[in-house]
Amino acid sequence: MARRRRPRRSGALGELPPLKLLSQIVLVQTVLYFSLTALLFFTERISGRPFTFNLVFGWDGIRGDTTEGLVTAFVFVMAAALFCAAAIVIFVGRSKLVLDFAATLHFVHLVVVLLITKTVPASFAWWATMVVSTGATVFVSAWGCRHRELQPISFGGAAGKNGSSQEAATIAGLPAGADGDEEQGFSHGRGRARGRDGAGEYEMVPVRTGESRRPD
Repeated sequence: MARRRRPRRSGALGELPPLKLLSQIVLVQTVLYFSLTALLFFTERISGRPFTFNLVFGWDGIRGDTTEGLVTAFVFVMAAALFCAAAIVIFVGRSKLVLDFAATLHFVHLVVVLLITKTVPASFAWWATMVVSTGATVFVSAWGCRHRELQPISFGGAAGKNGSSQEAATIAGLPAGADGDEEQGFSHGRGRARGRDGAGEYEMVPVRTGESRRPD
């Protein structure tokens, strides 16, 4: 007897093919590091300080007791909430997968920091920044994906509807502009009409009273 498979959890990452899932994770993670590097390079040059990649891949640069540390934390949140959220909307586009991708984004960053620094982040400001960044990424990404999902789908617009109506009127032998009764499914024309399902035509012949019909 065949064993019935258990349905997958709604919103799980397992709904996507492995190769597509991996490519989306890599794309979003790449967007994070490119945007974070560009923003930190700009802010450090403006402040007159040298830029180091420790600000991107380290944890001690995010601090709550210095202005530089607060700016670094703010830049990280902005990079994740704006650029990475936009990447999730573009490359993923599904609101039920937003939480999975946002959590994966920050988990992968934690793994990268552990591999590079060889130490567990000991700064409370760093962990607080990761929590705030995850929440902001989920909020912005969910809003963008839902806005994209709720966009109306066009099936040709008014031009397509008018064109099909004129073509149907021509086939039915009706004058131009006589669309018939759309809700009833038949046309009021010159002795011709269509069935409710539009499957065929029939000719309306007036019945004369007092005229007997010969049995078939």
